[in-house]
Amino acid sequence: MKSKYIRAICLGAAGLLVISTAAINNHKQSEDVTAKAAATASVIDESAETADAGVTAGIASVTAQALASNKDVATVSDTDTALTAAAQEEVTSVYGYTNLGIAVVDSGNLNVREAPGTDAALVGKMPNHAACEVLGVDGEWTQIQSGEVTGYVKTEYLVTGNEATALAEQVKETVAKVTTTTLYVREEPNTDCSIVTSMPMGEELEVVEQLDGWVKVSIDSDEGYVSADYIEINTELPTAMTMTEVRYGQGVSDVRVDLVSYACQFVGNPYVWGGTSLTRGADCSGFVMSVFANYGVSLPHSSGSQAGCGTSISASEAQPGDLFFYGNGSRINHVAIYIGNGQVVHASSPRTGIKLSGAYYRNPVKVVRVLQD
Repeated sequence: MKSKYIRAICLGAAGLLVISTAAINNHKQSEDVTAKAAATASVIDESAETADAGVTAGIASVTAQALASNKDVATVSDTDTALTAAAQEEVTSVYGYTNLGIAVVDSGNLNVREAPGTDAALVGKMPNHAACEVLGVDGEWTQIQSGEVTGYVKTEYLVTGNEATALAEQVKETVAKVTTTTLYVREEPNTDCSIVTSMPMGEELEVVEQLDGWVKVSIDSDEGYVSADYIEINTELPTAMTMTEVRYGQGVSDVRVDLVSYACQFVGNPYVWGGTSLTRGADCSGFVMSVFANYGVSLPHSSGSQAGCGTSISASEAQPGDLFFYGNGSRINHVAIYIGNGQVVHASSPRTGIKLSGAYYRNPVKVVRVLQD
């Protein structure tokens, strides 16, 4: 009874396989299909009489014969495999990450350490929603790579998997990378208007809007337009910031070194228009005002007014703790603290918060020395 039941099932399976083969080879004669069906049924019938293992072998044999009888089937299979692989690659790569992790912290930054432990050296900081490649997990620590930073973070402050993929769609940024030596940022989307400032090659600008041949960008608290011919637009996720040790030249006072170190500890904290809090948020002049207040220096809450304080010097004379001012034409509208080594720290924009930049990421219009030593 069991053999008859198995024989019936196998005959049905064989019939389906033969019909499929006939559909692919519709140019063959019907008598050929009939003959193949009979031969197939005979093979499976003999297999069914031996054992259940024989049934499996018989079906496998018929399937192999059907596939071998038509080359188009193999071609379709190869194509499907290639498409599947491409789809899989698209799914598993999220903005360039194959094992995406995103930092989630209530305030401040997620510390990246050289080794798994709170006593290990600090090698970088991940702002809230900064992305990373997860390299491995070591207990309550996760090894990551984010931007130029590789190290360990507390696992509890990372989201991964589907949660990270969903969050990436919310925090992704569209930026324009300058691809020419000097790019002019203009007041309007044309070459007849005034130049707001100029940006060096490699600088990334926040994209506000894409127009016909022009892109509206945000620079610190300003907006302007750049030619689409000299930029490369990318969608990316924010990454960690390096904590490269700042080197100072000879003759730099201890108070300048201390002031710069103090200011840099707030890197990654938020930008808030009108704010003066170094932790909850400040704008550019509020950040400078609060940093200098910690050292007994009173400054007004306005970049234009701060430019009138202290002594004007040339950029080549700048020491850590001096102030760099930037402007829109002749009007000063942004201020940063020079930290040495060609860099400044400043409260840049709502997108980037307090950050480090090259001192000449924009053309400075004035440099002022407030600390007299």
